[in-house]
Amino acid sequence: MSTNKKKPYGTAAITGALSIASYIVLFSNIDSVMDYFTKGGYYAAFPIMTALYFSFIHGTFASSVISLIGLEPAKSGH
Repeated sequence: MSTNKKKPYGTAAITGALSIASYIVLFSNIDSVMDYFTKGGYYAAFPIMTALYFSFIHGTFASSVISLIGLEPAKSGH
């Protein structure tokens, strides 16, 4: 039983490029990032938002790559 599911080539390419670009921007501005991230107060939300952003982008990319190589969850017979 085969399904004709569309492969997420575009999603993998876009999120992979976005991930690389995001890391380049983050690390090329590390002095400014550290200044804002260590101010305290409302600025304490910045590291949390950044972690959530990178988690979402990386998770979407990883999911797309796993689908591209053909790893899918097993279907239960229930």
